[in-house]
Amino acid sequence: MHGLGAMSAIAIGRRLKAPRPAVYRALLDARAVAAWRVPDGMTCHVHEFNPREGGRFRVSLTYDKPTEAGKTSANTDTYHGVFAKLVANEQVVEVVEFETNDPAMQGVMRIVTTLADADGGTDILMAFEGLPRGIREVDNEIGTRMALGKLAALVETGSG
Repeated sequence: MHGLGAMSAIAIGRRLKAPRPAVYRALLDARAVAAWRVPDGMTCHVHEFNPREGGRFRVSLTYDKPTEAGKTSANTDTYHGVFAKLVANEQVVEVVEFETNDPAMQGVMRIVTTLADADGGTDILMAFEGLPRGIREVDNEIGTRMALGKLAALVETGSG
């Protein structure tokens, strides 16, 4: 396990036209996560999801095109972790690790998702601490922005 200080950190935010409780529910609902927490060109499969402090989760993201290389297997990225802290309608802290043999992709990463009231909705900020050195910050940011766009579409329609 690598120390968090040795790796990079990045934060990505977006304003959502939805109330904080609706956004918070979408962070902790396995079906919602499968729908939004995936970059374009990939499919999400939630294997395990126990949304409580100390609860575990395991998720696979598979590239739609078999030519794309995954971190875990030929075209799949699988990660697992725990919900380290949950503050209702305010914050979700996850400790995440990719399932990989690639040393550049190994290490524990913290994802701190914070929600705040904003004019007309909710500001969401996802902070990634300890991003493995093999993941380029720009790629993480692009993928996260894609996912936040899907989250916006989900919660802004009122189905979240």
